[in-house]
Amino acid sequence: MASNSTRKLWAAHIARGGKAAGAKQAPTRVTLGRSFRGRVLGIDPSLRGSGFAVLDYSADGTARILEAATLKLHRSLSMPECLGAIGNQVDDFLNQHSVDHVAVEQTIYVQNFQTAQILGAARGAAIGTAAMRGLPVFEYAPLRIKQAVVGMGRASKEQVARTIQNITGTNFELRFDESDAAAVALCHAFTWREE
Repeated sequence: MASNSTRKLWAAHIARGGKAAGAKQAPTRVTLGRSFRGRVLGIDPSLRGSGFAVLDYSADGTARILEAATLKLHRSLSMPECLGAIGNQVDDFLNQHSVDHVAVEQTIYVQNFQTAQILGAARGAAIGTAAMRGLPVFEYAPLRIKQAVVGMGRASKEQVARTIQNITGTNFELRFDESDAAAVALCHAFTWREE
């Protein structure tokens, strides 16, 4: 009972903006920045299977996938060769499309240090290529991406792909690297605000 009343007191305190009871409160005005409009390259980086998707997000909220690809790299390629191929793929997309922003999925938590290093290197190859062109790069956690696009942080890859199809009209079938990249781009389009 005491904790319930403490919660109510705390909620009332927060509702007053942290001011004491009876204190005059100035009206607050929340100003959101301009929403994203334009083209974003979404990247789901991995050393041997990276996904890429260019999304055009218009002023009326229409989202279209302009191009998507999966970069599959053979195990016989060395790590530096794979990183070069990732950088080249990003470069190709940026040469073909007038991209405003680049959005990249952050590395998920992994217990294996070597796996974390490899994923970090793949992300670095993609981010470095975009950064060298002076493009703004934004990173999003997998949980945030799924929440923004599907509405559930624990959505499956199939649910993400179906949602992307419903929003953009693009059917990725079993091309989950591409649908994940499109989800990163959509997350950015839905949540980014200019400050």
